[in-house]
Order: sequence, then structure tokens, then C-alpha cells
Amino acid sequence: MNIPAIRHKSTADMCYAADKDTAVIRLRTGRDVEQAYIICDDPFIHWLRRQEAWDGTKHPMTRAMELEHHIIWEYRTQPTYKRLQYYFEVTGGGESLLVYDGKICGAEHPDKTTRICFKLPWMNPSDIISPPAWVKETVWYQIMPDRFCRAGGPDDSLIPWGEFRKPERPGQGMYYGGDLRGITSRLPYLRELGVNGLYFTPIFLSDSYHRYNTFDYNRIDPLLGTEEDMKELVARAHELGIRVMLDGVFNHCGTAFFAWKDVAEKGKASPWYDWFFINADNLDLNRFDTADGRYFTFSFVGVMPKLNTNHPEVIRYFCDICSHWVRDWDVDGIRFDVGDEISHTFLRELRRTLKPLKDDIFLLGEIWYDSMPWLEGDEYDSVMNYPAYNCVNDFNRERELSSVDFMHSLNACLTMYPEQVTEVLFNFIDTHDTVRISEECGGDTDLLLQKLAMLFTLPGTPCLYYGTEIALRGQEKWDNRSCMPWQDIEAGRYSGIFGKVSRLIHLRRDCPQLRTSHIRFTHDEGHPRLLRYTRTCDGEDSAIGVCVNSGNDGVSLPVSGRILFANRYEDGRLLPNGALIYEI
Repeated sequence: MNIPAIRHKSTADMCYAADKDTAVIRLRTGRDVEQAYIICDDPFIHWLRRQEAWDGTKHPMTRAMELEHHIIWEYRTQPTYKRLQYYFEVTGGGESLLVYDGKICGAEHPDKTTRICFKLPWMNPSDIISPPAWVKETVWYQIMPDRFCRAGGPDDSLIPWGEFRKPERPGQGMYYGGDLRGITSRLPYLRELGVNGLYFTPIFLSDSYHRYNTFDYNRIDPLLGTEEDMKELVARAHELGIRVMLDGVFNHCGTAFFAWKDVAEKGKASPWYDWFFINADNLDLNRFDTADGRYFTFSFVGVMPKLNTNHPEVIRYFCDICSHWVRDWDVDGIRFDVGDEISHTFLRELRRTLKPLKDDIFLLGEIWYDSMPWLEGDEYDSVMNYPAYNCVNDFNRERELSSVDFMHSLNACLTMYPEQVTEVLFNFIDTHDTVRISEECGGDTDLLLQKLAMLFTLPGTPCLYYGTEIALRGQEKWDNRSCMPWQDIEAGRYSGIFGKVSRLIHLRRDCPQLRTSHIRFTHDEGHPRLLRYTRTCDGEDSAIGVCVNSGNDGVSLPVSGRILFANRYEDGRLLPNGALIYEI
């Protein structure tokens, strides 16, 4: 048996409370294991039974998910006394092994050394990971305010709306004048589309259109509007059942941030010197990069000095800032830019500060990889799901990958976290940091719709980047941040694709099966690039079937259930780049 492939730790990704009653235990093994068992019971049950030594009851585990090199086994139970002690037995090839904490040994031979069992010590209600319930019901829409809609009048300092210009230096200047009142005016459009969550990139004073180098966290950029405009936007959105999430840039600031300006002027004499990571007396502010390490920044960008989020004053400053957003503007969520570089100390304190103000505030981290250390219930509620983004894009780009390869890759994403976190992972197929998906698809709207069908039917909460609903194209960094063509939209130029995307969004919101973490794949050896999966929901009799044809040939797929969405599905055949969603 492949012993090095066997892994279990009593950590939140493999041993957790799904709710106040249900414990979930996962075991990872090699693919050579034929069956896994858990031997478990209350850690003190032998006292109750007047037995000298503890002994658990043996239960078969479910083969939950298949990975490329591993199997994930799962056992669900409702411990009477809210605690569990356990170890495992695995069998395969005529061999049986016992798996303890830090020790694997043969099951057929008594072992005289100490065997340490694993433990779920107590299912404390306050320790159960509980993202806000509303989040898994949400379809997000990401807006870069400068490029979405302009309500203000003519201004010679602004670029004419929609005119393409490539900046000499990405991010600086390049204002088109989109504003908060413009967004408010388009809320009926967003409601018709079907989204019920808005995520805004930064809105605070800066000298760049993207505003990720913040100058003043207390002041909305005047080009965007006022606090009253923001309050009106949130209030109108809430009236339409739409939540609002702001982008918080706390890893770094801009060079005109009051504390950095004082440090730049006074050096070590500044009372804010320790708010930053400074390693040299000469800051050399005329040099753009910080490769020499004279002070730390976001990446090596000299105009984005890194904030010391370990410092108590920095923590308190930003706790007060966020409290203002929640208390006075009634925002529903905060997305944390460069969320893996902010200190855990800061995040825990911020959560403790904000939850009493709004107990269902949503805290989302921008992290591009396995993020379990931030998702144990005391920091973020969710993260941006870049692993799943890569999974979908890799399948699109690498034509040699099969549906089995996709399943292995996606299952690896789904088993990173407890199920309640998986249900609220922030899924997307493009953002302001990526090539637009329509560009990736070469302008092929059928292929675009296929990827969107996957986005809205895979586990997690989907987010649509503004303009993707009309197949807006663009490469990274500037071309992917073009203006919304409202004149063409109002003329009906995009009504066809808008209607299809809206249908997908409403399906995601209407079908409870699509809001769970449950997914099962089936494969067709004759059509290796035909993706077929089923979404189910506890307590629901019906299931949702999804078929995506990424191959070169049409596939016969007769279905007996009601068709919910179809593109390139003709006479019972799913054509290349087609997508089909139906009831089972």
C-alpha cells in the first residue's frame, strides 16, 4: 500500500463541524486503497461503560472524491456529546493498516507502543465556521467605477467615454469619469440581468483610475462623488435586494497617504514611521521600484508602500475606517486586496470589531492559492477562488485534457475547505486582473456561454465582471478595463447574449441544487472532452444535469427532463462549444 499517500490531520479542512450537530471527517489515501474505515466514539465513553480502555465502533467511510493520485474518504456523524475520538483502518491488496496520529502500523500485529488517536475535542458553537447565509444565494457583479457609467456632465479633463487610449504608465491618469451616481442609474439594468451582489474596486481618493494606491481612506474620490452619493447607492441597491461590497486596500497605501507623507518628510522623527517597513535612511522616492529593499511595498512598486498591519495603531486605524463603512454606509461586505500579506492579528481584530456592528458582514480575501489558514472562522469568510479559475481555463486551453482530468483538478479545489466555505467561494472566469473571458474565447460567444454555464453551475458563488454579459473583450491591465458601451446596449445590439447570460444567472438563483457543494461527474470514453456532472441538494427529489461539449464532434445526448438552458443543442445532439442544463 502507498503509505506516504495516506494523510489526515485534525485540522479544519479534514476534521470540522459542518453545523452545530454534524461532524465531518476526511481521510486522504492513495488510489490503491479499496476501503477506508473510521473507528470512533466519544473519547470518554469507556468511563461511562465502566471499561478499562477506550475502544471505538468501526464504520465504513464513503468514497467522496477522486483526485489524480488520491482518494478522499468521508464520514459524517452527529456525536451525542459533541466530541469525537477516532483512528482509521484502510484496506487494499489483501493488506490492512491502522492510521493513528503520527503513526501507521499493520492491523494484524499488536503494537506495544503508544497509539495516539485523533480528536475532535468539542464542537463549540462559536468555533464552527459560519459564513453569512446570504452569500451562497448571491450572484456577484464586479464594477470598476471609472469605467462603468458616467452620470456627470462634460469635462475636458476626462477622456471621451469609450475612446480607447493606451496609457504611458498603467494606472496613472486615464480617467473616463464613471461615478457613483452613474452606477445608481444603472441599478435597474443590473436587476434585470439578475445579479444581487455588487463588488466595487476601490472608490477612495487616489491619483490613479483604479485607485489601488489609496491616498485617503476617509474620502471618496471627488471624481466618483460624495458620501451622500454612496449612501444613496447602497440604499437604492438594498431596495432592489442587491448587496454591496467595497474593496479595502490595507496591505499598502499611496504616497499621498498622510502617514507616508509625514515619514517621507521627517524620517525616523515621524510618529508614523513604524506604520511601514523601512530598511534604509534614504527612501529615494524618485526611484519607481524598490528592488533594493530600502522599504517594502506591494510587489516592487515604489508608489505603494506596504503598511505594517501588525502595529496596534494601524490595526485600530483601519478598524475605525471599516466600522465607518459598515455603520454609516451600511455596506454588506469588504474584499481585502492582497489578502494574504495582511497580518492574521489585524484580520482577527477587524472581524471582532465588525461583527457586532453587522453580524452578517461578508469578509473576502484576495488569495490566489490554498487559503485554509485564513478560513478557520476567525478571519475571512471566503476567498477568491483562483484554483477553480485555473482549473476551468486550463481545460479550455489545453485540448489534451479530458473530463477526468478536469474532475481531478476541480475535486482538488473542492476538498481544500469545509463544505460551508466551499459553498461561498468567490468564483469567476475573469476580473480586472485577468484577460477578459471573451478575449480568451477569441470572440466566440458560444464558447463564452459554455464557460459561463460552468461558472453558474459549479459549487461556489459566481461573480460576473462588468461587461462580460455583453461579451466585452480586452487583454490584461488596460484593455480589459474598457468603458461600458451604454449607447449600443440601449440600442439593443447585445440583447441576444444579454438574455442568455441573464437566463443562466436566474437559473443559479432559482435552483437550490446549484447552491450546494455536491457535485458528481460521469464520463464517456468515446468523448473524453464531454463534461457531464450532476448537482444535487439535500431534501430535493430532483437534480440538475450539466453537459459541456469541449470536443470537436457533436454528441448525442437525449434528455427526458425539462431543459433549463441550451446553446448549440440541436435535435438531441450537443454540438462543439455547446452547453446544456436540464432537470433530472
